[in-house]
Amino acid sequence: MKLFIDKISKEFKDLRAVDTINLKFTEGIWGLLGPNGAGKTTLMRMMVGNIKPTRGKIIFDHKNISELGNKYLDRIGYLPQQFGYDKNQSVEDFLHYIGALKGVDKQLRNTRITQLLNQFNLSEVGRKKIDKLSGGMKRRVGICQAMLNNPDILIVDEPTAGLDIEERRKFRQYLTTISKEKIVILSTHITSDIEFIANYLVIMEKGKVIATGESKSLIQTLEGKVFESVIDENDLGELENKYMIINFRNEDKGKILIRYLSDIPLKNSKSVSPALNDFYLSKVKEV
Repeated sequence: MKLFIDKISKEFKDLRAVDTINLKFTEGIWGLLGPNGAGKTTLMRMMVGNIKPTRGKIIFDHKNISELGNKYLDRIGYLPQQFGYDKNQSVEDFLHYIGALKGVDKQLRNTRITQLLNQFNLSEVGRKKIDKLSGGMKRRVGICQAMLNNPDILIVDEPTAGLDIEERRKFRQYLTTISKEKIVILSTHITSDIEFIANYLVIMEKGKVIATGESKSLIQTLEGKVFESVIDENDLGELENKYMIINFRNEDKGKILIRYLSDIPLKNSKSVSPALNDFYLSKVKEV
């Protein structure tokens, strides 16, 4: 199973939100990373058929998705940052409504709704109106609607928004379990959302893909280039002009611990293993 993005561009008047992107998605978890305004949401909306590209095409299993129509839509699940619902609908009514729109057989729909409500600890609020739920519960309802048709492709914008720590852990566990046979694309600007679960990375900035590949391989390109050092706080401004400083932490007596990238480290620096945040910031700051 493969999803090809072939020279896709999208323009809105004078803005080119997505600029000539080529990608090949396969089974596994893909982290789509980039700052706000990088073009991530526009790309996802094209992948789920909400908007059409200005140029280029999207190919799923050797066919253009514009030709596949509902046959393609039946195989995807999508959770945007905000999903619409009728304020008077209960959780179960909403899921039945979405299931019917997706063409899920009623008997199968009943089974899937029960399974998903159990999976995401929503069984006790099945008859509650969605509008009365907490932000985290609403987000879990959104996850359920995206998974109702057991999609081959799952696309989630800001996957852990509104979820508490334990809910995030369970969601990551769920995604890891299902991703062996599905394409899972998680869009975020927060590296901790995907650091431990993403098999592959796509980093976007200003509508372009600036890095893509296997997560571990990309991060390992910074091996031997990430350091930590305790400096005098008065030296921070000067060092920021000379080094790519990734992070800071206040220490005692006017000292600051810095994490930075360099080929030639400061004296008394300690070499540390690179992390996703190091790689991400190194690429975004280059642009």
